[in-house]
Amino acid sequence: MTVLIIKNCAREGPGTLGGILCSNGIEHDIFELEHAAEIPDPAKYEALIGMGGPASANDTTRAMQHEITRIEQAVIAHVPYLGICLGMQALVKACGGRVIRNPIKEVGWKDLQGKSFSLELTPTGKKDAIFEGLEATLPIFHLHGETVELTDDMQLLATGKHCRNQVVKVGNNAYGFQGHLELTTSMLDTWLAEDDDLKQLPSEEVKRDHAAVREEYESNSKKVFTNFLRIAGIL
Repeated sequence: MTVLIIKNCAREGPGTLGGILCSNGIEHDIFELEHAAEIPDPAKYEALIGMGGPASANDTTRAMQHEITRIEQAVIAHVPYLGICLGMQALVKACGGRVIRNPIKEVGWKDLQGKSFSLELTPTGKKDAIFEGLEATLPIFHLHGETVELTDDMQLLATGKHCRNQVVKVGNNAYGFQGHLELTTSMLDTWLAEDDDLKQLPSEEVKRDHAAVREEYESNSKKVFTNFLRIAGIL
């Protein structure tokens, strides 16, 4: 069993998801989109995972157009797909939805009023296998300025206060999460040092916010990613 992971940005790797793959002995190939090579055919893999990055799914670059095409091919071939942040927006774009500017940027763990970002599962989400064993409200880390408009045949599994469409499902086994569930402590340190939006926040406060929810957050991360691998028939 081999999983293909598309990295849209060098610093936005699989994080906790990579740890779960390794601990279960699941082989995975990581494709660095920044190298501008040809993304392998997703039909040759058991699942496809698209990570985040500062680009937009609306970009007309060859790399982004190629990624969207590969995601579309995966969905058509019923290859299980999991998209995170940009990877979620690319999924919606590939399947006929739209990517638009969100009314506000969601950055870090809290909004401008100091309220924690969270996912609220919809009635459909509460019944979906991707959230098996999880609560109806989940803390989430954000780093995005765009959102998506869904087509009528897409399912909305979770919502947010400032960005409604937080978790979406296309078909039977393609999922997209607007927020980041893969974040690790070392990744957060790198993002705080390199990401332009996160640089605007007080880094020590962001780290404290992470520490306050880390146990719950990483438990949720493990459950979601494990559930996806089960849906994909890999576990």
